[in-house]
Amino acid sequence: MRQTSWIRLGVLGFGLALSTLAAAPAVADEYGVDLVHSSVSFKAKHMGISWVHGRFNTFSGTISFDKADPAKSSFELSIKPDSVDSGNKQRDAHLASADFFDAKQFANITFKSTSVKPVKDGFEVEGDFTMHGTTNKIKFLLEGGKEAEMRGMKKIGFFTDLKIKRSDYGMDKMLDGIGDEVQVSIGLEGNKK
Repeated sequence: MRQTSWIRLGVLGFGLALSTLAAAPAVADEYGVDLVHSSVSFKAKHMGISWVHGRFNTFSGTISFDKADPAKSSFELSIKPDSVDSGNKQRDAHLASADFFDAKQFANITFKSTSVKPVKDGFEVEGDFTMHGTTNKIKFLLEGGKEAEMRGMKKIGFFTDLKIKRSDYGMDKMLDGIGDEVQVSIGLEGNKK
């Protein structure tokens, strides 16, 4: 009789342990930005007649994505403005100078999300964007969230296009020659940690 009771208690305890594991909340997957398959690029109007394109060659970031509850997700990105590359070394040096990014004084451009909301075409992301020593709240539509596997590595991808006024960040030199509004394109692939 006693042995049967112990067996019942053991089975009950095992069942409770399994139910506790099943009820445990899902944890967001953590990803590091894959620099080989990611890009941060921009374009700005020159003299109001054409576009000049550029990119940043050095950046890093992390993605925390909760598929079950995307509102618990977060995104962070850090860009080195001295890695600006517009295809012309003289112009790149000018862009990194105090006239524009002032990369010596402000070594990083950063974004840190404060909210992620699922919407029809992706995710509405809001967060703090810091450039040239000034931080402003920005909001944009982030598309993606699809997963893939490459050489045994789990990957996830997101992309967005947004507009930023450089004068909102104290970058107000040469507004007549180079447009105030800059169009930014970001494509990120993350490798699961």
